[in-house]
Amino acid sequence: MTAPTDAQWSAMAKVVDTIYKRPDAEPFRVPVDWKAMGLFDYPRIIKKPMDLGTVKKKIADRTYKSIPEAADDVRLVWTNCMTYNADGSDFFLLAKSLSKRFEEKYNKLAADMQIDASRSAASTGLDAAAVGSAGMISLDEKRAFARSLYKISKEELGKVIVEVDSQCPAALVKNMAEDEAELNVDKIPPVLFRELKVFVDACSKAAATTKKAAKKKS
Repeated sequence: MTAPTDAQWSAMAKVVDTIYKRPDAEPFRVPVDWKAMGLFDYPRIIKKPMDLGTVKKKIADRTYKSIPEAADDVRLVWTNCMTYNADGSDFFLLAKSLSKRFEEKYNKLAADMQIDASRSAASTGLDAAAVGSAGMISLDEKRAFARSLYKISKEELGKVIVEVDSQCPAALVKNMAEDEAELNVDKIPPVLFRELKVFVDACSKAAATTKKAAKKKS
C-alpha cells in the first residue's frame, strides 16, 4: 500500500477538524471521563475508547498507516456512542447524525484525492489471523448467534439492527406495515458477523452479571 501524501493527510485533517469544530460535536472532542460521570460499566461495554481529539493528534503525528485507518477511528467514536447509549436517545441520534455528515465529507475526500474509501481491517478490532478466519462461520455459530439475540434487550437488539442496516441492508427484510425487521444471518458478511457477535456476547454477559448480582441482594 502506498503511503498517503502530505496533501491527502492535510485533506483528511481538514475533514476531521470540520467535524471537531461543530458545536454539537463537543461531547466527542475528548475521551469519555467515565469515572467522573459515574459510568462504571463503560469500560466493560466499550473495549476501545476513541475521541476526535485523539484522532486529530494521531493524524498530525502521522501515527496512522493509511487514511482509511484514520477514518475507522472516527467511525469508532460514533459506534462507541451508539453502543453505549440507548437507541433513540439524544446521544445515539447525535452520533448517528454526525456519522452521516462525516461519511459524506469522507467519501467526497476519497473521490477527490483518489483514496480507497473501504474500511480497513483494523476497524474490526481483530488481528490479521482473526480476519483470515473470519471467512469461516459454521452453521452452529450462526444458530448460536441467532439464539443469543433473544437474550439481549430490545434497545441492544435495536443497535444490532441499526448496524446491519448501515453496513449490509441486504441482510434485513423490513416489514414497513408492521414496523418490523427480520435479520437474515446468512447474508451478514463474516467480518461484520464477528463484530456483532462480540457486541451481543458482551451484552449477554453484562445482563447475566446484573441478574446474578440482583439474586444475591434478594
